[in-house]
Amino acid sequence: NIAKISIIPNVSGQFGQEDKVSLFDVLPFDTILWIKDWGYLLDRIQMCFEKAEEFAKDLALVEDGKLREIFRDRSFIYPAELIRQLNDKKILFLSESPQEAGDIQCVNFGGKPQPSFNRSFDFLIKDFNENTSKGIENFLFTDSPKQIERFYSIFEDLNANVSFHPVPLAIHRGFIDPEAHIACYTDHQIFERFHRYKLRKGFTRQQALNLRMLRELRKGDFVVHIDHGIGQFSGLEKININGHNQESVRLFYKNNDILYVSIHSLHKISRYIGKDGTPPKLDKIGGDGWKSLKRKTKKKVKDIAKELIKLYARRRATAGFACAPDGYLQTELEASFIYEDTPDQLQTTLDVKEDMEKPYPMDRLICGDVGFGKTEIAIRAAFKAAVNGKQVAVLVPTTILALQHYKTFTERLSDFPVTVDYVNRFKTSTERKKTYDKCKSGELDIIIGTHALLNKQVGFKDLGLLIIDEEQKFGVAAKEKLKNIKVNVDTLTLTATPIPRTLQFSLLSARDLSIIRTAPPNRQPIHTERRVFNDDLIRESIYYEVHRGGQVFFVHNRVKSLPDMTAMIRRLCPDVHVAMAHGQMDPKTLESTLVDFIDQKYDVLVCTNIIETGLDIANANTMIINNAHQFGLSDLHQLRGRVGRSNKKAFCYLFAPPLSVLTAEARKRLKTLEEFSDLGSGFHIAMRDLDIRGAGNLLGAEQSGFIADIGYETYQRILEDAVLELKENEFKDVFQEELSKNHVYVRDVEIDTDIEMLIPDRYVNDVEERLILYNQLDRIETENDLIDFRETLKDRFGPVPSVVDELFNGLRLRWTAKKLGFERIILKNNKLRCYFISNPQSSYFETETFKDLMSYVSGKGQALGLALKQSRSFLILSKTHVRNLKEARIVLERIEEQMCERKSIEELAQ
Repeated sequence: NIAKISIIPNVSGQFGQEDKVSLFDVLPFDTILWIKDWGYLLDRIQMCFEKAEEFAKDLALVEDGKLREIFRDRSFIYPAELIRQLNDKKILFLSESPQEAGDIQCVNFGGKPQPSFNRSFDFLIKDFNENTSKGIENFLFTDSPKQIERFYSIFEDLNANVSFHPVPLAIHRGFIDPEAHIACYTDHQIFERFHRYKLRKGFTRQQALNLRMLRELRKGDFVVHIDHGIGQFSGLEKININGHNQESVRLFYKNNDILYVSIHSLHKISRYIGKDGTPPKLDKIGGDGWKSLKRKTKKKVKDIAKELIKLYARRRATAGFACAPDGYLQTELEASFIYEDTPDQLQTTLDVKEDMEKPYPMDRLICGDVGFGKTEIAIRAAFKAAVNGKQVAVLVPTTILALQHYKTFTERLSDFPVTVDYVNRFKTSTERKKTYDKCKSGELDIIIGTHALLNKQVGFKDLGLLIIDEEQKFGVAAKEKLKNIKVNVDTLTLTATPIPRTLQFSLLSARDLSIIRTAPPNRQPIHTERRVFNDDLIRESIYYEVHRGGQVFFVHNRVKSLPDMTAMIRRLCPDVHVAMAHGQMDPKTLESTLVDFIDQKYDVLVCTNIIETGLDIANANTMIINNAHQFGLSDLHQLRGRVGRSNKKAFCYLFAPPLSVLTAEARKRLKTLEEFSDLGSGFHIAMRDLDIRGAGNLLGAEQSGFIADIGYETYQRILEDAVLELKENEFKDVFQEELSKNHVYVRDVEIDTDIEMLIPDRYVNDVEERLILYNQLDRIETENDLIDFRETLKDRFGPVPSVVDELFNGLRLRWTAKKLGFERIILKNNKLRCYFISNPQSSYFETETFKDLMSYVSGKGQALGLALKQSRSFLILSKTHVRNLKEARIVLERIEEQMCERKSIEELAQ
């Protein structure tokens, strides 16, 4: 801003009349100044001058000789002097220029902004056609390919013959340029939606479900190697193989045995997470103990998983209602969402709709942090069911959430022919009965309610979808009633922190799981602190929030002493407006109190955990939770989620007694909430809750010793293997579609080589930093991510050495080996050996990939030096004269390319 002028003092620190220097004196001579509004600029300069003059006069009054001496002469530039200096510079005016500014060359742009269509496609179509008749080409800008499909679908449904060019790129504002004969329109302006500039990159589905969570290891930490058991991490060490150095992870086992793990096998190591505070026993390398424990665990896990998958199979076999594909109304509803969908939100929406279009009932869990867009997905699913003639029940745990959801659903669906109503204790019995009657007769499409929906009085004419918000809030009795409703009805469960049993059901494939990990734009993490009750902190935090125009929640979960807490807040902050709310208040009073707080008539709301779910107030950005140790982990995370729902920095203070007097579990809960304060941490909190409470036997109440024996992450891998075996064998028919779509036969590829590949000490000298980089590299799964990783290395540490590029080639070799079905690659003494899957019963050997590979090797492969060998346990593909990992990668990639070409030729011939 030109109006912000800097004054630079001379060497002595004093200003003289001749010493005054402006910003323009230190700018290069050929600097071009851009001025948006000349009149506004002059006003701002005059204002700065007046303020500077007042400031100087005030300082001159101070009884200090030196200050008076410094300010005897003016220490600022007069506006007239500044304007004279501006005349010597090249200036580009972005509006009408001043008459006295000298020789000016005017360039007139005849462009005008994009018209406002108020979400009306009739106006848009008319405008497109008018532009076409004038010879103006229409360009439609959007950064979402899905949105382009929506436009084509809407125009087709409306029989609109319009001409436009879709551009897969976002611009901030649309415009029309008659001289260039172009009209550039943006989708977010057509639908009156906020425009985000750029989302931070989200997590891929596979990254979101990465249960290994290999954290930064420290010496002495316990780790689990999937093949050798529990050991102790002892850092990195370089070992010499055939004259070449390689870096390995050093692990200590029982009897001080040492195991060196290649940096290409880091995926086989996971940090031990078992019973907190109890160190595990180290395993013996080469012993049968670990193998026996894994075998027993797998058998027990299989028995549990089998029962769960039977439930899943029974649901798949049940006849449900298959919704029709998206029509014009569905497309328009989704396009009218005022925010941009995050990548995870879009993918979850597609998954839900795909499930609803299948002939068997849906059962999907959506796990997404508070404020990450779960409700919008529920609205789209509810609308899809309603458009297909089905009724929808939305079950919520609290009265307030029912009211909030009713308002949200009504606002979003106000332009569509759908009826929405709700039942909670704010309504009289007469009003509730009227709603129930409408529901039975089919007049009501969507009904939202608390436990009242489970009442025997409630009946549906044709229920098609049940949405359960925060399932963990419902008791056993409520869930038994739900089972009766859910027999052949699509079910969608929304949660920020799923309870362990719910999470495990999803991880076991007994229900489908979607995780929303990407935060909305401009959202900031909530600063979370654990503190002892403190009057001064309460006063300071309330005044800080109120003075920046915000509001405060003070949560105290005891109704009897809530008035005392309210009186204390009023005593500490007498000039602040304080209100009280709890569930035992008169319904009308409670409703009006909450509405007044939403309307910012109160600054502080002293309340119980009644606000835990549903209250969405962007202006409330500080929360104080009293006696936080008495809440569950999920409750604390939900409460904290009531603040930080805008672009302001939010604060959450957890008041609890000193850690020394708390129970072990309470300490862990509070520490977990402090540790996981980042955006999207709900899934991590749920995993930590699983660790604190124990996963246990999923079909019974007793706790299992699996996790304490082998660590949670290893238990999870064994569980995944067990589920995969059940899917491939006993339940092959049930999962046939899933296996054919995205079946992974090889999960880990072991690379054993004497080629030198490492991150040298001279390149990255910090051992812990190298380990972090190795871990990051080990988890990369695409070429683009690998290129980004290489650029980051180059930016941080300088030109990338050739031995690091060999590391990258090793990773690329692993990717290709997975696709072709190799579990192990050995490259030593210039000979490449590729080991096929060791399990001879694997369905991989029945796939087209294996058959094509065998055909290629027996044909063209022999001419290229490829040879097959069958040992006692393995089928091996080998090739000589392979000098490095790059050549090995080229060999396998060429095999893959030739197989694809051959397949394409065969398909064309058919």
